[in-house]
Amino acid sequence: MNAHQPKPDAMNDDHGVDPYLAVTHEVVNQPPALENYNLFEQDRALQEGIGREGATWATADLAAFGNLAGARATIELGFRANENKPVFHTHDRFGHRIDQVEFHPAYHQLMTIAMENGLHSSPWTHPGAGAHVARAAKYYMHSQVEAGHGCPITMTFAAIPSIKRQPELAAKWSDKILANHYDPRNVPDSEKSSVTIGMAMTEKQGGTDVRANSTRAYPMAQGGSDQAYELVGHKWFVSAPMCDAFLVLAQAPGGLSCFLMPRWRPDGSKNPWQIQRLKNKMGNASNASSEVELRGALAWMVGEEGRGVPTIIEMVAMTRFDCMIGSSGGLRQATAQALHHCRHRQVFGRNLNDQPLMQNVLADLALESEAALAYTLRIARALDNQHLEHERLLARLATPVGKYWICKRVPNHAYEAMECIGGSGVMEDCIMPRLFRESPVNAIWEGSGNVQCLDTLRALNKEPEVLAAFFTEVREARGSDTRFDRFLATLEQDFTDTDQIEYRARNMVDRLALAMQASLLIRHSTPAVADGFCASRLAQHGGLNYGNLPAGTDARSIIERATPIVN
Repeated sequence: MNAHQPKPDAMNDDHGVDPYLAVTHEVVNQPPALENYNLFEQDRALQEGIGREGATWATADLAAFGNLAGARATIELGFRANENKPVFHTHDRFGHRIDQVEFHPAYHQLMTIAMENGLHSSPWTHPGAGAHVARAAKYYMHSQVEAGHGCPITMTFAAIPSIKRQPELAAKWSDKILANHYDPRNVPDSEKSSVTIGMAMTEKQGGTDVRANSTRAYPMAQGGSDQAYELVGHKWFVSAPMCDAFLVLAQAPGGLSCFLMPRWRPDGSKNPWQIQRLKNKMGNASNASSEVELRGALAWMVGEEGRGVPTIIEMVAMTRFDCMIGSSGGLRQATAQALHHCRHRQVFGRNLNDQPLMQNVLADLALESEAALAYTLRIARALDNQHLEHERLLARLATPVGKYWICKRVPNHAYEAMECIGGSGVMEDCIMPRLFRESPVNAIWEGSGNVQCLDTLRALNKEPEVLAAFFTEVREARGSDTRFDRFLATLEQDFTDTDQIEYRARNMVDRLALAMQASLLIRHSTPAVADGFCASRLAQHGGLNYGNLPAGTDARSIIERATPIVN
């Protein structure tokens, strides 16, 4: 039939509907996208937490950042950055070795947002009450958009305490490290006003056991702190290899030492360290991680010779704290996605979030998320108050405990949130597959679970006062809930028995984390949240799946508190 020929009357129904349009159905009972909402204003636990932990002054700034993080355009950057993995180029077209990693523009835009908002710098440039708390809140929101680019942001942020151990190097590098703008060019640092810092610790033969490192450091003159060395060896895992300089561990004549190694030498020539390949990771796709070889790379010693681990451990402590923040952000985003979906989706004639069994799961997910955030923000306050002995001791023990527990809770949580959404949650145009692939990363990076437990034991052995500070903090909630009181009393008693303590370390650290989270929620959250947490985590702790809240839990109140309202 000619396209312009009138159709016979038989081809039109009585209502004028053209059957050639082949309308098969109307799209109904689908939630709107969770976008164009304010991640700060739609997160009651976060708003209460920043006030409680001393950052009320940052409310307006955090609200503005929450609006940016929840914008559709910002969320889209996270998808684009992960759909387009970094590409590695060894040489340029003329044959010059360049070791250039090419990122999608979306990755650079996310880096720009992070650095312009001081996620790498603000507690160092503007220290004071609530500085770490406010920065943690921003990082928590930004990591909900995309986690991969957080790696160079974290390392740049965390490098400052270690670099400040060497005043001469700090004088040269600190201003550029702390500059609030982003310059991704692969050019000498002398041509840049801002730089990023990475870290290169582990090697094939040792991994966590960095004292087994074989990379050698050869002094170019007399050697010692702040002196130049040439590094020869390899590194098995260098994340964010496009950083402008790296803190590196290598064996100097006096033992394992820490060095600052730039991408370029001061004369403008390329420093001879070479990327061998990029890692093919299951998650963290937007960010490049690499294997490298050091072929006489110039570096300067940071700290004392033979004291490399104590020097770099200050950086590691801060990166572990950021793992807590990032995992708390992952828990929140997964919870928000599940709650949002179930608020809008009807099954069997009722909204999912009105159905008792789903309420049990949703409330349980929300409890996990709020408990993680409360713990993380409390440690942020401790970092703000390191001049107080209680806060210093608390941070020392609670950081490995929190890194262990919070990061480990994310994978199963991500899966359960995905299951709440159903089949659509498995599709790659949903954020849930990315959250699921990202979920194990923080638990493994910066020291896996066993490493955190061993670090907890190390802290107890070296400074027994840390346990007293931890329990002093936790006891603030004593007398408010009998389940908590029983749990705490048993835990304190168990710590008097040191027999086979390393074998039992995971169980002990599990319970330390639960005790702290319960204490914080009892003191600071709603009665429904505190009761639900104590009933499910303390009274029946045993690794049960999500959705095991006991009868009598006010699931509806917990869900309403945590649900982002986007119409």
